[in-house]
Amino acid sequence: MTKTEKVAFTIETLDKLYPEIPIPLDHKDPYTLLIAVLLSAQSTDVRVNQITPLLFAKADNPYDMIKLSVEEIRDIIKPVGLSPMKSKGIYELSHILIEKHQGKVPIDFDALEALPAVGHKTASVVMSQAFGIPAFPVDTHIHRLMYRWGFSSGKNVVQTEKDAKRIFPKEKWNILHLQMIWYGREYSPARGWNLEKDIITKTIGRKSGSISKVVCDFNLRV
Repeated sequence: MTKTEKVAFTIETLDKLYPEIPIPLDHKDPYTLLIAVLLSAQSTDVRVNQITPLLFAKADNPYDMIKLSVEEIRDIIKPVGLSPMKSKGIYELSHILIEKHQGKVPIDFDALEALPAVGHKTASVVMSQAFGIPAFPVDTHIHRLMYRWGFSSGKNVVQTEKDAKRIFPKEKWNILHLQMIWYGREYSPARGWNLEKDIITKTIGRKSGSISKVVCDFNLRV
């Protein structure tokens, strides 16, 4: 297959498997999505979805969030990990949203990335999933798949994002991001990987499929 044919095969396969795909993190608006994505750093979507209802029952908007103390937020979100830094980030960014953005989540990459505890990946998720702005957030699943499919070198997520945006049509970025996350979980996991079940990698990709060292910005500021 040519590179163009491989890309077309990938898109067609993902569209067949996931014609409609849910957003993994439960939320009701841009603010609750922003908080959920922030909490998901070095945690799982399942764990975050268990904790956010408890947090949002007390504060699902920045005005109510700043009524809580950092310690109160921390006590609620402890199970997702990194609670000292995440609780401080949630409290501080809520203040900034009120002071600078009328309590609204800005529809702007630079403004989002200027918020405490918010990095490029988090901003990209919010822009794509909350506002429908084309973006291609790269998580561990997408980083792994882009390497296994031979679409990227696997050196770092910055390069992986550039490669994804270069080879996939812009109008497909938002849906492909979600489709690839689900595909990675179901058919091409990091552990317990079975090439025979991974139809895309088996057809177009690297048969070893492992990245020697994933260099990612998957710390708090994602």
